[in-house]
Amino acid sequence: MANAASGMAVHDACKLKFQELKAKRNYRFIVFKIEAQQVVVDKLGSPDETYDDFQASLPANECRYAVYDFDFTTNENCQKSKIYFVAWSPDTSMVRMKMVYASSKDRFKRELDGIQVELQATDPSEMSLDIVKARAL
Repeated sequence: MANAASGMAVHDACKLKFQELKAKRNYRFIVFKIEAQQVVVDKLGSPDETYDDFQASLPANECRYAVYDFDFTTNENCQKSKIYFVAWSPDTSMVRMKMVYASSKDRFKRELDGIQVELQATDPSEMSLDIVKARAL
């Protein structure tokens, strides 16, 4: 288990599942949560799940980290994919939770080699599909 600078550990399963998403494309998304002073896998999205499924998997009043494998077509008509890191910190979550997630984010993100785009969102409008598409191109 890797030890984060904030004192937060990262469970090995987090890195393992991320590698499976990146290399084997076993998952469309992974949602992570902090539990008992370590980052653990909260939910795995199967490859056929949509962006709406991903958004629905983020709780309305609790922070989460997530990665999303976004497939898109460029203006030159090329199929591409980018891996997004999402720091989900809703306004309605507790202040202490927001502080813990904020202080652990950079260290956790470094454990996941291959993140291409980062999004920070406090409500669903800040991570709409239009924003994701715009950041991909």
